[in-house]
Amino acid sequence: MNPRIQRLRKLSVEAEPTISIERALHETEFYKENYGRYSIPVLRAMTFLDHCRRKTIYIGDDELIVGERGPKPKAIPTFPELTCHSVEDLHVLNTRDMQRYLTSQEDIAAYQQEVIPFWQGKTQRERIFSHVPDQWKAAYEAGVFTEFMEQRAPGHTVLDGKIYRRGMLDFKREIEDNIRGLDYLNDPDATDKAEQWKAMAISCDAVIVFAERHADLAEKMAATEGDPGRKAELIRIAEICRRVPAEKPRTFWEAIQMYWFVHLGTITELNGWDAMNPGHFDQHLAPFFEKELAEGSLTREQAKELLCCFWIKVNNHPAPPKVGVTARESGTYNDFTNINIGGVKADGSDGVSEVSYMMLEVIEELHILQPGSSVHISSRTPDKFLHAAARVIRQGHGYPSVFNPDTYILELIRQGKSLSDAREGGVSGCIEVGAFGKEAFLLTGYLNVPKVLEVTLNDGRDPVSGAVVGIQTGDPRLFSDFEQLYDALMEQVRFMVDQKMRVSNYIDRMFAKYAPAPFLSVVVEDCIAKGKDYYDGGPRYNTNYIQCCGLGTVTDSLAAIKKHVFEDGRFTMEQLLDAVAKNFAGEEFMRQTIMNKTPFFGNDDRYADDIAVRVYDDLVDIIDGNPNVKGGEYHLNMLSTTCHIYFGKVLGATPNGRLAGKSISDGTSPSHGADVNGPSAVIKSLGKLDQVKSGGTLLNQRFLPSLLKKDEDIRKLGQLIRSYFTLGGHHIQFNIVDTATLLAARDCPEDYKDLLVRMAGYSDYFNDMNDDLQQEVIERTENDTF
Repeated sequence: MNPRIQRLRKLSVEAEPTISIERALHETEFYKENYGRYSIPVLRAMTFLDHCRRKTIYIGDDELIVGERGPKPKAIPTFPELTCHSVEDLHVLNTRDMQRYLTSQEDIAAYQQEVIPFWQGKTQRERIFSHVPDQWKAAYEAGVFTEFMEQRAPGHTVLDGKIYRRGMLDFKREIEDNIRGLDYLNDPDATDKAEQWKAMAISCDAVIVFAERHADLAEKMAATEGDPGRKAELIRIAEICRRVPAEKPRTFWEAIQMYWFVHLGTITELNGWDAMNPGHFDQHLAPFFEKELAEGSLTREQAKELLCCFWIKVNNHPAPPKVGVTARESGTYNDFTNINIGGVKADGSDGVSEVSYMMLEVIEELHILQPGSSVHISSRTPDKFLHAAARVIRQGHGYPSVFNPDTYILELIRQGKSLSDAREGGVSGCIEVGAFGKEAFLLTGYLNVPKVLEVTLNDGRDPVSGAVVGIQTGDPRLFSDFEQLYDALMEQVRFMVDQKMRVSNYIDRMFAKYAPAPFLSVVVEDCIAKGKDYYDGGPRYNTNYIQCCGLGTVTDSLAAIKKHVFEDGRFTMEQLLDAVAKNFAGEEFMRQTIMNKTPFFGNDDRYADDIAVRVYDDLVDIIDGNPNVKGGEYHLNMLSTTCHIYFGKVLGATPNGRLAGKSISDGTSPSHGADVNGPSAVIKSLGKLDQVKSGGTLLNQRFLPSLLKKDEDIRKLGQLIRSYFTLGGHHIQFNIVDTATLLAARDCPEDYKDLLVRMAGYSDYFNDMNDDLQQEVIERTENDTF
């Protein structure tokens, strides 16, 4: 890490996140003056252009890659058209102990006077909650499921390689050709297409203006710069900003800056969940690097320095804060940009290059929160790259996670993607797959499967809140066999999924109607060709995911009921349900019997694994293939992020011996402490799931640092990964940290400020996590052998 990168990293790591109200003020002013004068798509694009013309431009000392979403690093805008923060929200964000966003009292007063009064009653969040039926609201409030888009715009935006081949002026020429070819006589959608295309063209102008303003500032700074070296850099920055994004990039430096301007454009226009992702960034950059390296115009050290500058830029952009009740909860600053490294190319050949190795070096040396990173290990990936990634994993930073292209390409083909589009696809956010640059693959929210079991065991009632949230499926005390219980559970799941999809479809239409994203539509394939917005079925593929949580918990609970109630008769259903209802108080013998005499998932035990496979397959059958309102379908993935913590808090005790309020299992990982036969048994259990049916599964593993000290240990880790992927595994990630270190960090946080741990699909600073999140990581099974 050279001195420049050390200084930039220090500035980024030490900067405190703040709220910038600049975007909200600009948008509110523009809407006040122009709402009703233009179509919604054109209004959105003109609002974006107005902000790009007026926003504060920042170029910091030492920077080579330029551009911030706010007026300075870690200054985060708000999006009042989606969720308008109240004065109380802003005070909470300003004062809470964790994940604070500082806001000046002057800005809070301005927000209260200018922003809140205009947007009251007009936000997407208010539209959603004024529409939802009582049954949906009851299940939502009970924690049966969540809804992503009540907080932020639909997410998962990943690019392919088109922006390295075409600039904004090229896209604009295509748009203008389409406008000239409109057939108002025979095409009933011609008027709508015209408005969409006008909006797209305006949004192209917006990002060009944004870049040119950086060029202006760089030239101004160069004019007064006393250091000849920095003066030359500023002049070069100005030249690059005049070139991109208006025209396609020609050099490695221009290619990175091109992507960064597009990234900023999308997260400024509307910051969706899992912000923005360059996709296979190493594959996009490799041709530029190889060409310039051969010409002698770029060295490896210079290229790595530019990558470091880019990494730090992403770290400067925390996730926008949430509102309402969730503003009181600590979440994460991580905005889930996920750099895909390695994998395969569109022709199926190995995608690893020297840029891939440089990126691993950057991850290891910088040791920062963002961006997230993942290595993609196919059957064609050389062991050299796998072992290089394993050595970075050994450092214990939680990065990179590991994915299997051989499986997720089949997942994408199963969903209807072409082979080449599937090969160019990969992972966004945590573990979710999509066709990069060609698909809107949107998370709609999490489904708390153990909670659905709890509701089933109480005949449609939530015992925690006392509310009726489901349908009556019968008193389980009267069930004569396990099949009756299982059928009742799946009937309840169908009801909950139906409730969730109905509201998700409504929300999709609200975003298409009131919050289109014309700039994002420019860079995602087929939106221009169709004349349709990204949120309105414009992309080539349109997927809605429902993320199912708690497979391990529900499997183990069903196994306990099947074995101890219906097969062995050790307990009656009434005895078990009574014990669960009182959180096993006075029933410790029963609880220990269940926890020690039940086959649990994650141990390569056919009894439990067969139940897991059955539950998983039935969840797929219930969710998969249901039509959405954009010409696509719903699919399942097995992701929890941190929702397994929240879902556990709203869940009473469960029949597997888990106590009330404790977290449920994450992703497809076994329940905490249930996997007692080591990681090899875990991967065999998960290998029995047909993961190709999903849109992503998640497996967490925690190893002692002593397990990975030698080169031979690195090879063993590589073999474990290869073995799991041969069994069809989608994803695996590792925490390399012992319990003693975690406990010490919890007790003396000032001594462990840089401790990064893997949560569930992302990494976070251990001391930025609340007590529940910290405890969840501590309780994960600690493996000392393979």
